[in-house]
Amino acid sequence: MNTARNAQVVARTNPTMRATASLLIATPNLSLRKNLADKLRRVTRVEEARTGAEALEMLQRNCARVVVLDRNFPDLNSDELIGVIERQFPGTEVVLLNASTGEIELSAELREDPVFDWLREIDTDRTEPPAAAVADETMPLPGMIGTSEPMWHVASMVRAVARYRTAVLITGETGAGKELAAEAVHKLSPRCDKPFVTVNCAAIPEPLLEAELFGHTRGAFTGAVQSRLGKIHAAQTGTIFFDEIGELPLASQSKLLRFLECGEIQRLGTSDVFRLDVRVIAATNVDLERRVEQGLFREDLYYRLSVFPLEIPPLRARAADIPLLARYFLDRLEDGRAMRFSAAAIEKLREHHWPGNIRELRNVIERAFVLASGHGEITPEHLVIRKPCASLRRVSESS
Repeated sequence: MNTARNAQVVARTNPTMRATASLLIATPNLSLRKNLADKLRRVTRVEEARTGAEALEMLQRNCARVVVLDRNFPDLNSDELIGVIERQFPGTEVVLLNASTGEIELSAELREDPVFDWLREIDTDRTEPPAAAVADETMPLPGMIGTSEPMWHVASMVRAVARYRTAVLITGETGAGKELAAEAVHKLSPRCDKPFVTVNCAAIPEPLLEAELFGHTRGAFTGAVQSRLGKIHAAQTGTIFFDEIGELPLASQSKLLRFLECGEIQRLGTSDVFRLDVRVIAATNVDLERRVEQGLFREDLYYRLSVFPLEIPPLRARAADIPLLARYFLDRLEDGRAMRFSAAAIEKLREHHWPGNIRELRNVIERAFVLASGHGEITPEHLVIRKPCASLRRVSESS
């Protein structure tokens, strides 16, 4: 028996060594991961990872004796992940996990190794099958990618408020994902099968904004050749999302306030009043309290909108999500799935401050994909990360 095998036998027979051994369970299947972790904690110290990238981070911080690895991860190919573990952590054993059955797949060699007896015991003595349908933990919210602690906090807040009619005010920097958060609130709400209407308050000219929001009758103003319903009316029984609400002119703010208080709107050119059932979500990247102090935003409207404030963290505050997001954007490009990132490229992405947030990352990945075409791998040389303009730099530095 060689030295390594001797060490394994000692670990198996020596209770002290066995108690200090560590095991990492890496799977996006929450139910299965918790089930295995609860059982394996009887015999060893256990850590849990939701993604392949998170598993590698944990191994770098505290190299585990054994990694129980899911065959399927949304961010990393399991075969490539095994290769990285074998090269960088030669003392770590990898055991594959079949998430569909909950079985731990031991090779013939490992089945003969007494140190893995306790894994076989867990495998053969499963008291309950894994959940048939478990939410993918790499997407804590519909349409949003991320497994970092800040994103799980956002997810818990969204899930808490989604089922109510409560107005939500989403804040955060440009490109952080405020509209995706608004869509998540809608998709998780009882109104999920009803309309979700978006209004960009900064993109509609002020003279037309009132007609866009509340509708108008034919001849109500020059150019109104036919009657039409407004955006709020179009969202009846559903949700309306006011993006960049801080840019809403004062004249329109008073009418929006009436709708929030009474649920009523009046189209331009008529005295008819419509009572509507519409949930309101608003978002802004400016300090609305500051705008209130400057007299640019109504204080009563601010309090009506901010019943439930929700802040979306900037990308630099959740750097652990960068590899996952990079992979997500690359996979959605034509032939992107056939390309991979080098370790140095991922490190370069992690080191950048990302003042443009997720929108900037998406653009960098698309540019890198074009530059790396034909190479099969994105390296640091392909990542053209531009210096931010002065306004973005000030926002980044102030935070």
